[in-house]
Amino acid sequence: MNLLQVVKLAIAGIRANKMRSILTMLGVIIGVAAVIVLVSIGQGATKSVTEGIQGLGSNLITISIRSNRANESISYEDVMAWQDREGVAGVSPDVTGNVSLKYGNKKYDTSMEGTNAEYEQVRNTKVQAGRFILPIDLTFRQKVVLVGTTVADELFGQANPIGQTIKVNGANFKVVGLLEEKGAASFGSNDDRIIIPFTTAQVLTGGRGVRQVYVQADSPDSVTSVVAQLDNYLYRKFNNNSDAYRVNNQADMLSTVNQVTGALTMMLGGIAGISLLVGGIGIMNIMLVTVTERTREIGVRKAIGAKRGDILRQFLIEAVVVSGSGGIIGILCGFLLSTAVGSLMSMDTSVSPQIVALSFGFSVLVGILFGLYPANKAAKLNPIEALRFE
Repeated sequence: MNLLQVVKLAIAGIRANKMRSILTMLGVIIGVAAVIVLVSIGQGATKSVTEGIQGLGSNLITISIRSNRANESISYEDVMAWQDREGVAGVSPDVTGNVSLKYGNKKYDTSMEGTNAEYEQVRNTKVQAGRFILPIDLTFRQKVVLVGTTVADELFGQANPIGQTIKVNGANFKVVGLLEEKGAASFGSNDDRIIIPFTTAQVLTGGRGVRQVYVQADSPDSVTSVVAQLDNYLYRKFNNNSDAYRVNNQADMLSTVNQVTGALTMMLGGIAGISLLVGGIGIMNIMLVTVTERTREIGVRKAIGAKRGDILRQFLIEAVVVSGSGGIIGILCGFLLSTAVGSLMSMDTSVSPQIVALSFGFSVLVGILFGLYPANKAAKLNPIEALRFE
């Protein structure tokens, strides 16, 4: 009996016992679908976080000043002098805080960032209407403000915010720009904020010196060099006190995120893979029942010349057909569930071909491993005893 005939016999056996075959395949179906869905969610989360970090700016280096000592501070002029360093494409100091806004009878609390004109390039932040901060705004401490889309909706509704005057902590500010919508971030919404000139923010918050700086390297290859230059400068600036500051670069952050989310994805896939093993036990159980039910058939086949290898191959292929069919159905279910989950969670959960191939291959492997024992048991049956079996 050739391979095609054996496969046809296996399919005929599945059709003859539809309900039992479906229940046998159910564990494999659930396992494969779960692996595809959970891994696609993990990969979607990784992609979302990665895009969020990359959306903050390309080749980005973040410097945080941690020291609160009066003699351990850095000025705006010191920071802007970094622009002359080799490999530096842009420098943007940043001061943050929470502010209360008022427009007419409407009040709204949000976060504030004080920065300079370089911020537009360094942090990849664009305006959809109006203009960004200009150097003259910093020179004369102009009370101008750019608002995020969430802030604009809360204060102005459908009206055009450009040119309007709002109160920021009680002081009048003119709205000169509406920021492009960026969506949510891991630390909050990128749209629920305002941006004002750095020098104006220092007056508003009463802060001294620069506490945080964003630096953009001119290429990915320059990041390491720029980090080393700035680290050496700050180490000397803060009297050899490396605890007074922290230098983080985007590449390290992305690497850490990818490691964490990759481990999480593997864990989710492993948990889902356990159900595949449970499905394999179900296949072994039903194949043992099948061997018992077809004992006389096995005896007849052996009596007319079937060899041990023929019997072994027949039952092993039947187990693989059951598990493989379950794998195919599981893949289809996985695709549908991934799409549904992605829509509900507003996340890209595209299923990679590698995961599909791995899931299907694992389902076939489960059929082989758990079908081997029943198939071997059938092959070892004594033909005379098998013919006497009732």
